[in-house]
Amino acid sequence: MEVFDYLEDVTKRYLEPFRFYHVFGFVCIIYIAITLTRVALKRKRLMREFEQFPGPPAHWLFGNVNDFLQDGTDLERITTWGEKYPYAFPLWFGPTLTILNIHHPAYVKTILASTEPKDDFGYRFLTPWIGEGLLVSAGQRWFRHRRLLTPGFHYDILKPYVKLMADSAKVMLDKWEAYAKTEESFELFQHVSLMTLDSILKCAFSCHSNCQTESGSNKYIQAVYELCDLINIRFRMLPYHSDIIFHLSPHGYRYRRACTIAHNHTEEVIRKRKEALTNEKEQQFSQKKRNLDFLDILLCARDEQQQGLSDEDIRAEVDTFMFEGHDTTASGLAWILYALANNPEHQKKCRNEIQQVLKGKDSIDWEDINKIPYTTMCIKESLRLYPPVPGMSRKVTKPMTFFDGRTVPGGCIVGTSVYGIHRNATVWENPHVFDPLRFLPENTAQRSPHAFVPFSAGSRNCIGQNFAMNEMKVVVALTLKKYILIKDPDHTPKMIPRLVLRSINGVNIKIRFIENEP
Repeated sequence: MEVFDYLEDVTKRYLEPFRFYHVFGFVCIIYIAITLTRVALKRKRLMREFEQFPGPPAHWLFGNVNDFLQDGTDLERITTWGEKYPYAFPLWFGPTLTILNIHHPAYVKTILASTEPKDDFGYRFLTPWIGEGLLVSAGQRWFRHRRLLTPGFHYDILKPYVKLMADSAKVMLDKWEAYAKTEESFELFQHVSLMTLDSILKCAFSCHSNCQTESGSNKYIQAVYELCDLINIRFRMLPYHSDIIFHLSPHGYRYRRACTIAHNHTEEVIRKRKEALTNEKEQQFSQKKRNLDFLDILLCARDEQQQGLSDEDIRAEVDTFMFEGHDTTASGLAWILYALANNPEHQKKCRNEIQQVLKGKDSIDWEDINKIPYTTMCIKESLRLYPPVPGMSRKVTKPMTFFDGRTVPGGCIVGTSVYGIHRNATVWENPHVFDPLRFLPENTAQRSPHAFVPFSAGSRNCIGQNFAMNEMKVVVALTLKKYILIKDPDHTPKMIPRLVLRSINGVNIKIRFIENEP
């Protein structure tokens, strides 16, 4: 009996753990098998639903992720696929995530004319940074906020901004004198980003910072750069689609740290304005001037029930406008100046037009910005070739049928390739050539209004597009008044789609003083 008791004791002591591990392993295998089966079935269903949309071959696990090399050729690949697959084609990001990429005005009209919300995949990566602002919100929340914010972009609000934009531009152009003296190549994006940040702080928040002249780099600008890069990394890396995995990763830590810097910057701007508005005399003075800015509108806005925006709503809209109001405009301006440097004949026509309008003035006024049609056409042509926001996406809540009878099922993401539309050879003749005459009124009238959508279209178009166009006109006019822009043959930008259009190796040009023109 003692021997049997001993054997039983040994069995319990040494074999029971193995039984546990065997059971645990068996459960894990079953769970993995079920998960893989679900993934396989979902993939099979998606492939069946997208059969009517042929597209580039995709790896069963990684999809088309490895086709995007992040080397400056990704956007070219989109246009190449667009030539092979008319109107639209699916792109796979993993085994079960597919995005229908559309690149023709007829398709774009259908999606942008709808009230479908922004997608809940890529845009949710933005939410910890910019909150539920106009860019990502949907439904009644979006409608209410849009209605409350629209007065902030009225003619009377935008008019006094022109002088403030000009002041910010002059600070940047004065800094460039060192480059003009040596005709040394320099990178545009950092300079223009600081200038547009300075401008948005002055115009929208009446905050006069020294961000263009302060020593060292601006922490907010660096935080925005890092946030854009990290969001792109998260989109491309499948494990990072999990909130838990991303949160525990080094990239997640960097993202939270950058968010903190951006939020602190925003909260400081709001705090200072609230303190100013508590002063009754300041309130009366602001109303008397009738120069209310964007932040005034946010803090004072009331709906039909006399309900205003919550503190969280205000911060979300400020963060959204700080990002969209400076980063997208900075991208547009950097590429516009680059395009003009590469097309000296058009640059010269713009300069002659600007000189005739300004007539020796040192600055530009509100009345002047609508008197430079050729310069405006050049700006639009650059926005066509180099759209600041190269793509956007919606999630359809119900099946959507396009003009050719093909239908995308409900629950799918539809991505609008702005870059692909703007370089579509079936829409634009010689699409890669810089030709501002495309935007003559008679030529524009012959095209679909959805062929040119740098600011989107429909009910969810960019609320600040007039603000952005005014700023681009002001900066281009003052730049060409002072400098000749020269192409740098040793630095060809490698375009890369981030949250805004950037370049891996920077956007470089050279400049020369006007009086030194040979």
